[in-house]
Amino acid sequence: MERLGELLSKAAPRDVAAMGLGCRRDVERACRFAETCSLDPVVPPGGKIASYRHGGVPGACSSFIDCWTRHEIDVTFTAGDRHRSVLLFRDGPSNARLWVDGMRVGEGELLDKGGFWVDERFFVIHVEGPEDHPQQGLGHIGAQLYAIVSLLVHDAERHTTRVFVPDRTEDWTDPVLHVLNGTGYVYATPEACAADTPDREFPIDPAPAG
Repeated sequence: MERLGELLSKAAPRDVAAMGLGCRRDVERACRFAETCSLDPVVPPGGKIASYRHGGVPGACSSFIDCWTRHEIDVTFTAGDRHRSVLLFRDGPSNARLWVDGMRVGEGELLDKGGFWVDERFFVIHVEGPEDHPQQGLGHIGAQLYAIVSLLVHDAERHTTRVFVPDRTEDWTDPVLHVLNGTGYVYATPEACAADTPDREFPIDPAPAG
């Protein structure tokens, strides 16, 4: 698994497509668009490679999900393929492994399946929440972790990781991160984000000490 994570952390999107993983064009089966995925992405003058490539756009997709091998591979690139996450979910949360730009992230944490990029800079994924939380218990059907979870936020620009843990009054069943004007906001659920009722906020680029 370590070697697979290292290789996927160096592979170009079209290399990942050539593995036959599901992608944004057709997640449930091997890529059937080799004639498109094998092309070099088109970069407009003064622009950058499109993010979330799909359809007839030249170049392999930006997101790949493995639906049938034991490794349960999940690879996602940001705009311009600047950053990437590689998640191997083999054997569940306790054995899941995560790399961001080739750096191991979340070691020692129970990782949820999935994860997502915020502002093309922050990779966010649910991790195990506190056992003594008063609302802790079984999650919904299909959940990989217990009901109350924490939120791991990895800053791919600064190569730093923070884990935000809910206190006893914060019911984080599906926490999300929103970034606005240099501040990160952690919400308990997407609904709380829509209502703009954050539980935490933090500067994404703190002033240097001293």
